[in-house]
Amino acid sequence: MATQIIMPKNGMDMTEGVLIRWLVKVGDKVEKDDPIMEIETDKVTMDSEAPASGTVLALYCDEGETIPVLRIIGYIGAEGEEIPAAPPDVEEVPFIFEPLEMPERPEPPDASPIEPVAGFDWDVAIIGGGPAGYVAAIRAAQLGGKVVLFEKDTLGGTCLNRGCIPTKTYVRTAEYMEHIKRAAERGIVNDPNVSVDMPGVVAYKNAVVSKLTGGVAYLLSSYGVTVVNGEATAKSAHEVESGGKSYFAASLILCGGSAPGLPPIPGIEQKAVLTSNEILDIKVLPRELVILGGGVIGCEIACAFNAFGTNVTIIEMLPSLVANMGRKVADAIEKALKASGVDVYKNTTVTSIGAGEGGRPLVEAGDLRIEADIVLAATGRKADLTCLGALADGLAMERGAVVVNDRMETSIPGVYAAGDITGGMMLAHTAFKMAETAAANALGGHETCNLKAAPAGLYTMPEAASVGLDEEEARAKVGDRLAVGYFPLSANGRSLASGEPEGFVQVMVDKEYGELLGVRIVGTDAVEMIAEPAAMMAIEATADEIADGIVHAHPTYAEAFMEACADALGRCIHLPKK
Repeated sequence: MATQIIMPKNGMDMTEGVLIRWLVKVGDKVEKDDPIMEIETDKVTMDSEAPASGTVLALYCDEGETIPVLRIIGYIGAEGEEIPAAPPDVEEVPFIFEPLEMPERPEPPDASPIEPVAGFDWDVAIIGGGPAGYVAAIRAAQLGGKVVLFEKDTLGGTCLNRGCIPTKTYVRTAEYMEHIKRAAERGIVNDPNVSVDMPGVVAYKNAVVSKLTGGVAYLLSSYGVTVVNGEATAKSAHEVESGGKSYFAASLILCGGSAPGLPPIPGIEQKAVLTSNEILDIKVLPRELVILGGGVIGCEIACAFNAFGTNVTIIEMLPSLVANMGRKVADAIEKALKASGVDVYKNTTVTSIGAGEGGRPLVEAGDLRIEADIVLAATGRKADLTCLGALADGLAMERGAVVVNDRMETSIPGVYAAGDITGGMMLAHTAFKMAETAAANALGGHETCNLKAAPAGLYTMPEAASVGLDEEEARAKVGDRLAVGYFPLSANGRSLASGEPEGFVQVMVDKEYGELLGVRIVGTDAVEMIAEPAAMMAIEATADEIADGIVHAHPTYAEAFMEACADALGRCIHLPKK
C-alpha cells in the first residue's frame, strides 16, 4: 500500500506551510527519512523527510504553494502501484497520519466480537506475559480478538517481578533513609542512626509486586483473555504447544522477554555470584557487595544497598558509567555515587572470581583484588529465545534478538514480536508501545511503532532521565547548528525549597529549525520531568514554543525545562547574562 506524503504539522500553532521546493521528482527512489522537500512555516524554513522507503509515485503540489497541514501532497510506494490521480479533497484527509484504507477498529468484545478466523481456535496467541505480552493480549481483546496468553512463570515478567518495580521500591526505601538522616538540616529533631530490617524490606517489595501482578491477572480476566500457565513453544506460525497440548491461532506474537547475560568469567558460577533476578530477595544485608557493570541495573542497586549500609564497589569495563545516557549524565551520576561512599572503577575488566577468606568470592581485575560477601553480575540482559521452538531457524535474527519492522512483523508472515525479545531499548514502556502495535496488526491493522521520542530513566539519588540525542550525538548530526541550553537546579526555586539542588536540565536544539533534538535531566524526580520533553519532541514543538508559549507553574521542577530551552535561545530569565 502506497504511503502518503503530507504537509507536516511542525509545531503546535502551525496551520499551513509553504512548499519552497521539491528535493525529489516522480520516479526517484528514496529511503525512509531522506529529505524530500523544503518547507517554510511562520517560524522557520526546514527540510521534511520521506515517511517511507520506495519510489516517488506522485507529487501533487507546485513549488511556492501554501498548503494546509496534514494535506496529502504526494505518494511513495512500489513502482507501478496504483494511486489516486489527484489528491483527495481537504475534508477527506484524515487528521492523523494513517494509511487511507485503515479499517475501522472493531467494537470491544462485549459489543460486537469478531468471528474467529476459519480453521483456528484463536485469533491471536501470545507467548510471554510480561509488559509486552499482557499489553498485547489486552489490546487484542479490546479490538475484538479471541486471545490466548502463555506464561511460564508469574504474570508481569521481569519488570514487575524482578526488575523495574522491585528495584524502584528498594531505591524509594533508600530515599526514606536519606531523608531521615538529613532531617536535622530542616530543624527536625531526629536520631539519624537509622538501619534497615532486610526481611521487612523484602516483604514490602513482595507486597507491592503481588498487588501489581494480581492487578494484571484481573485485567486479563476482565477482557476475556485465556491465560495458560506453563512453558510454551512455537511449533509453527500458527501452532503453540504447552503442557503437551496444541493451540492453533491465526496470528502469533512472541513476547519471550529477556534474561540476565552472564559474561564468560572464570568462577562466575559460584553461589555467591547473583544476578538481578536474585539480588532483591536476599534477607541478610551483605557487608561487602561488588557489582560487575555500571549500567542502569548496577547503578540503581548500588544506590539502594549503599544507603542500606553495605560497602559497595562498581567495576565497569567501559570508560564511563551509564554510557548510553551521555557524558554529562554519566559524570553527574558517578560524582553522586562516589560522594555517597560507593567505590567506582572504570576501564577495568574482571578476569576471574576466585575464593577468598572463608570461601567468600574474590574478584580479580588486573592488580585489583576485592573480597565480597556477594557479587552482582549486572552486565546486561539478552533476549530470551526459548519460546521460538520450531521457528528458531526461520526467523531473521540480529545480535541474538528477533528482527522486526516498524509494524512489529518478523520475517515469517503472521508472526509478530514485541518487547525485549527484539533487543533494542529493553524498557517496559517501549515494550508497551510495541505490543499495542503488534496486537493491532495481528488483527489486520496497519499501525507503526515510532520510538524516536521514547524516554529512558535511571532511578538513583539523584535520578537521571533522557530522551533523544545527547550533546555529542546532536553535534555529530547538525554540527554548528547545535545550540545547547543548560539550567542548573541550584537556580530552581522548588529544588532549593526541597533541599535537592543537585542536578541540571540540558537541551539540544537545532538553531536553524528550533527542533528539539534531545534532553538530559539529572535531579530529584528527573524521570517524572522527562515526560514533558518527550511529549514536546513527539509533537515536534519548537524550543521557541516551549520557552515562550507554555506557561509553567511556579515553583516546580518542570520550570527548569522551560528555562533550559530559553537558555538555548540566549534569553533565559533566571540565569545571569552571558
